[in-house]
Amino acid sequence: MKIVYMSLTGQTQKFVSKLGMDSLRITMDNSFQTINEPYIVIAPTYDIEVTEILNDFIETADNQSYLRGVCGSGNLNFSELYCFTAKDLAKAYQVPLLLNFEFQGTLNDVNIVKEKVNEIGSTESSSSR
Repeated sequence: MKIVYMSLTGQTQKFVSKLGMDSLRITMDNSFQTINEPYIVIAPTYDIEVTEILNDFIETADNQSYLRGVCGSGNLNFSELYCFTAKDLAKAYQVPLLLNFEFQGTLNDVNIVKEKVNEIGSTESSSSR
């Protein structure tokens, strides 16, 4: 399973690097590329104008059909806006919100995401048999 993410300040990228999984960083330059494998999105919390490139990616070709879940990074000081980008993506594309974490996440957050990705992968493996 691939990890698709965007990172402006480097916090989300640091989290993704801790996962040690195959990943794809989305930028303005590559937001319209296609993917042909299951993936989750890790979304930082920014205004919709900034994170629109994640929507562009998800809505390109058949990319949405491979989306399996969303995680959010943010700052608890944002109060009700904490990880709103991830919440919005999960709701808009009707996929599970797997985890919200602060800044670059903790070791426990990393382990939770790995477990959830493994659960999703094993569910897909058993349903394709």
